[in-house]
Amino acid sequence: MRARDIMTSPAITVKPEVPVRGAAALLVSHGFTALPVVDDDKRLIGIVTEADLLRNGYGDEAGGSRVGDVMTTPAVAMDRDAQASVLARAMVDDRVRCFPIVDGSEVVGVVTRRDLVRALARTDTTVAAEVQRVLDLYAGGSRKWTVVVRDGEAAIGAENTDEETRNVLVALAKSIHGVLRVRVLTGGK
Repeated sequence: MRARDIMTSPAITVKPEVPVRGAAALLVSHGFTALPVVDDDKRLIGIVTEADLLRNGYGDEAGGSRVGDVMTTPAVAMDRDAQASVLARAMVDDRVRCFPIVDGSEVVGVVTRRDLVRALARTDTTVAAEVQRVLDLYAGGSRKWTVVVRDGEAAIGAENTDEETRNVLVALAKSIHGVLRVRVLTGGK
């Protein structure tokens, strides 16, 4: 599973000129712990966290301060193809709650600890039902293939299926959040 599979997208971001109170309101209204700070080209230039706001939001000049005055910079980001295990390890080791996800230098999403825990909580049964639903839709509403998921690996029973169809089945199954690997079983294999 990769960052692109579990990230919240599009990311809600702020610019450095946004007032601290505005950033605080965004955090509260969305239940976030951090917001990526971007420039006019949507490039990541920092991150503003609850801790940044608390550390700097109660001083004498707090009412007039801007995000750019209190943000953490440089911000550490991860690529959209980063493995979930790498994100989890970095969050635990570095005590980070949120990583902006970038494509090049443009922020395309955010992964939080909660996103990673949510991905862990998905049961194989739930994932299998979603894969089955997508495959049934592809088959025009009929149940042409069977799906079993175990530890994130989807096994698709596909008798008499050509290679092109197998490739489509694999792509469809991999599009489901929680599928880590896919095997297409033909002829009882």
